[in-house]
Amino acid sequence: MNATNSSRPALRWLAADAGLATALYAIHTGFIWLRYGHPASPTSDETDRLLDQFIPAYEAVERHHVRVAAPAEITLAAACDMDLWQSAGIRGIFKGRELIVGSRPDNVCRPRTLLAQARELGWAVLAEIPDREIVLGAVTRPWVANPVFRPLPAHEFASFHEPGYAKIVWTLRADPITATESVARTETRVTTTDQAARAAFRRYWSFFSPGIVLIRWISLGLVKTEAERRMRSGEEPQSAELQGTL
Repeated sequence: MNATNSSRPALRWLAADAGLATALYAIHTGFIWLRYGHPASPTSDETDRLLDQFIPAYEAVERHHVRVAAPAEITLAAACDMDLWQSAGIRGIFKGRELIVGSRPDNVCRPRTLLAQARELGWAVLAEIPDREIVLGAVTRPWVANPVFRPLPAHEFASFHEPGYAKIVWTLRADPITATESVARTETRVTTTDQAARAAFRRYWSFFSPGIVLIRWISLGLVKTEAERRMRSGEEPQSAELQGTL
């Protein structure tokens, strides 16, 4: 059997895998489209009163968590310090978005840690429980090629209703289980300010939510790995303020 003949089954399998992946993606996109505006209610553990202050009723939500063998304060510090760009998967997802929507690469030299970078991009810290949770928010148009994140003061966020925007809040949160264990959580809530923005965001969310979910999964893995490394090495946790990121 020559090399050409032996490669044909492999190529058929690759084509079948690609077809299956495309079909699954289409099914997921359709499911998100149909479910849009009917988000899942939080469980008792997921309830978040800080988020409720800013977006109590929302059109879309993503909630993810992972158990971590480290105290809550170490886990939250690791989340704030996370460098998303160390992950090839996350870099690939952002690059894919650039190619799909035709956005310009962000060539600005920015901080590497997540919290500092988010603030520089325009996300405002809306609320905080030291060593437990930080809530960030902005109003933006994520469906455009190069969205601008517009920060608002905490007291103005809930009442903002200027047409044409999506209001987004998200958390970095660590819930203690024991003195040496915690749960790292992240939640993102979105609501829009008029029907045109709702339609635009619904299209965007339906198409890009698989990548957004994958980023959450990867990032929680990074938090778990780093927090548990810090726990093993005996590093003292520092608040975000002490690190100069707030």
